[in-house]
Amino acid sequence: MASAALLPEGHQTPLDRATQGYEWTWLYAAVEPSTGESFCLYLPRVDGVCFEVFLKHLSEAYAEEHLIVVLDGGPSHTAGYVEVPRNVTLMGLPAYSPELNPVERWFLEFRRGLSNIVFESIAQLHEAITRHIEPYWKEPRKLRRLTGYPWWREAVEQL
Repeated sequence: MASAALLPEGHQTPLDRATQGYEWTWLYAAVEPSTGESFCLYLPRVDGVCFEVFLKHLSEAYAEEHLIVVLDGGPSHTAGYVEVPRNVTLMGLPAYSPELNPVERWFLEFRRGLSNIVFESIAQLHEAITRHIEPYWKEPRKLRRLTGYPWWREAVEQL
């Protein structure tokens, strides 16, 4: 299979044609399951550059804290060129284990309310996602109940 870099100029792959005219956005998020506190940032891509931007903003928001960020094996998380802030430690999860990442449970909750909806713009999508996230910001105990698995709290206490 040819990579996009080897295709003749102007040639489009089936994926290029299928997604032409669409815009994308990604919600980068971190949760603290013990408290229900969260940090979110919308970025245009899921890649090492955007992941580094997210880590930088997260680090600055919690400059006085040492953060342990739990990651799945996504390519942006394992990109070798990502500069990790001094107050952040990355902790990778085993492959195919999203149930071990507390933020995935949160994502599942608001995906249910947003699935099968077509948005006219990225701004409208951001507004819809934010509406689904806001109740958790206003009442962190909701997020704590959703993501604070007993085994998670025990593991954190043992650190």
